[in-house]
Amino acid sequence: MTRCLLAADLHGKAGRYSKLFESIEEEHPTAVFLGGDLLCGPLAELADSGDFFSDVFVAGFERLRHRMGEDYPAVFLVLGNDDGRYHEQSLLDLGADGLWHYAHGRRMELGSCSVYGYSYTPPSPFLLKDWERYDVSRYVDPGCVSPEDGWRSTAIEPSVAKYATIREDLERLAGQDDLSRAVFLFHAPPYQTNLDRAALDGKMVDHVPLDVNIGSIAVRRFLEARQPLLALHGHVHESARLTGTWRDRLGRTHLFGAAHDGRAGACPLRFGRSSRRVQGSSSGRVAARDARDGRRSGALQAELHHFGALVDAGFVRQPLDIQNPAGERLPGLLDGNLAEAEAPTLEPRRELLLLLL
Repeated sequence: MTRCLLAADLHGKAGRYSKLFESIEEEHPTAVFLGGDLLCGPLAELADSGDFFSDVFVAGFERLRHRMGEDYPAVFLVLGNDDGRYHEQSLLDLGADGLWHYAHGRRMELGSCSVYGYSYTPPSPFLLKDWERYDVSRYVDPGCVSPEDGWRSTAIEPSVAKYATIREDLERLAGQDDLSRAVFLFHAPPYQTNLDRAALDGKMVDHVPLDVNIGSIAVRRFLEARQPLLALHGHVHESARLTGTWRDRLGRTHLFGAAHDGRAGACPLRFGRSSRRVQGSSSGRVAARDARDGRRSGALQAELHHFGALVDAGFVRQPLDIQNPAGERLPGLLDGNLAEAEAPTLEPRRELLLLLL
């Protein structure tokens, strides 16, 4: 069984990365997906006397690779709207050395699956615009700052800031590819799902109520139209706490969110069956032959954890027995949604597992 780990919105916190590295060593995943907002942010880096990128982020993965040897996983990452783009060239250079696979705007292979990455989010109230782009039009929500305003750590053509959209980017990225076995690693979640619920209830700007769903319309439309196998997301920290779940579904596409929110946030995923042979190249492509027959209807297992358990105490297993739709007993699997009787809050040490058929 291919075991994969997803984490996002760690925001340059060394303690969170220490626990992440420990968990990778313990779990021995085939792949790790990092969904953006991974670093300290440009202003925080200027104020910090240390060098998080080199001393914690890069050095941590290098030590992990040295300790794990051939068991070191394929690491796929994208940046997020709080990350400075000035680190992009370093990420590409280190990717060429096999430390990870920088996925933004690229297609890569992992077993029988294709992996696509995309960093941009719709306009936000924040001033850093390295990874913000108009969504489906030049509309900007009340209280948000246009991609044409704010500031950037690297320069781009003014016409790109003015006219580029997430919708057009995704059309170009996917082209005419068959996405039935595709995994998309986004920073932004799709609009009006369990993954994009923000704590904006009752908030107004100039007497205009704010939308509590802040995900991307373009991402949602893309997923609905193209139906990849999996979509992995971050960005909206409090969404899982407010909705009580890290997952959703658009048609056949299963969505998972891992935005860190203190006690809850990342979800290790386990899916597929693989021979666990991964090779890399300087172009950033990863090749591995998978023992699966590739049929979309095959069983897909996804293992979800609160990141609070990962950060505070490591993995804690609480297996229960449930039944799948065919009535078969599934020992050790929990339903991914909280029971209706439970309040929409997350217990930091509870493990959730989901069987997707």
